[in-house]
Amino acid sequence: MTLLRVRDLDVTFDITPRGAWPWTPPNKLQAVKDMSFDLEAGQTLGVVGESGSGKSTLARALIGTVPASGGQILWGDKDLRKMSPRDRRAHRREVQMVFQDPLAALNPRMNVGQIIAEPLVTHNSDVSQKEARRRASEMMERVGLLPNLVGRYPHEFSGGQCQRIGIARALILEPRLLICDEPVSALDVSVQAQVVNLLKQLSREMGLAMIFIAHDLSIVKHVSDRTLVMYLGRKMEEAEARTLVHAPRHPYTQALISSVPIPDPKRERERERPVLEGELPSPVNPPSGCVFRTRCPKAQPDCAEHVPPMLEPVEGHTVACTYQEVISPLAKAD
Repeated sequence: MTLLRVRDLDVTFDITPRGAWPWTPPNKLQAVKDMSFDLEAGQTLGVVGESGSGKSTLARALIGTVPASGGQILWGDKDLRKMSPRDRRAHRREVQMVFQDPLAALNPRMNVGQIIAEPLVTHNSDVSQKEARRRASEMMERVGLLPNLVGRYPHEFSGGQCQRIGIARALILEPRLLICDEPVSALDVSVQAQVVNLLKQLSREMGLAMIFIAHDLSIVKHVSDRTLVMYLGRKMEEAEARTLVHAPRHPYTQALISSVPIPDPKRERERERPVLEGELPSPVNPPSGCVFRTRCPKAQPDCAEHVPPMLEPVEGHTVACTYQEVISPLAKAD
C-alpha cells in the first residue's frame, strides 16, 4: 500500500541581498525542484547527496515546518498542502521526525520523562501524568535506555543516548512514518551502527515507514529498501538500495560511491575512482539545463539546453540523464 506520494514538489525561499533597498525584489533560492517519489507502508527510503542538495529542506517540507511552493504531498487521498490547521494537527500524530543534533533537539529544562511524554500529553490531553510517565519509561526501555533514568536531564547523557531519547519521543505516538534527518552524522562510528540497527529493529517491529537522510551511502544501503540521490534540489537517480550501490548509472551517484572508502587496502588502491571536481553551484543561480553539467565528466553541449527527464529504462530504476552510455547499460541489465 502506498503511504506517501510526492508529485512535482517545489520549495522556494526569498533571499534579500545584503544592503539592498527595501523595494529591491528578492532573489529566488530553489531548494527543492520537481521532486517526485512514492513511499510504501513499512518501506525505508534513503535520501543522499552533498550538503546543500536540499535533503533537509525536503524533510521539513514533508513534515510541514517549511511551506512548499508547488506540487503535491499526498497522504492517502489527502493533499497535506491543502489541509486545514486542525486537520494538520491531527496528521502530526502520523508523521514524526528525528533530528541531526541529538542534544540541541532536546529541551534542557525538561527531564527525560517529560521530553519523551511531551507529544503524548500534547495530542492526548486526557492522559494522566502517571500514565504518561509509565509509557515514557516503557519507551525508554524499548530504545535501550534504563527506565530508572527517567528523571535525569539531557546534559547527563552521551550523544548516542540523547539520540535514543529523541527516537523514543518520536515513536511514543506510534506514528506510521518516521523522518530521520541525518540522525547519526554527529555520532561516533560505533554508536552510529547501534542507532542504525535500533532504527531498523523498531521499523520492523512497529511496521514503520522511514525516510532516512544521510551523506554516507554505506549506511543508507544498510538501512534502506530504496535510495534516492539528490543534487541541487533535484532528483538524479532512484533505485533499489543494493542496485544503486553496486550498479550506479548517474555520474553523480558514481562519484558519491567512489568517495566511500573500501576497508580492503589492495582493492582500495586498485579501483577506479571518478573524482568530483568543482564546487556545488549556488541554488540562487543554478546552471541551465542539467544542474549537474558543470561538474559532470560526461557533459555534452546540449546538456545546457534542456532539463533531463526522469527516464526508466529498467523497471524501478530511474535516472535523470539522457547520455547514451548512462542509459544503454540499463536496458541490457534487465
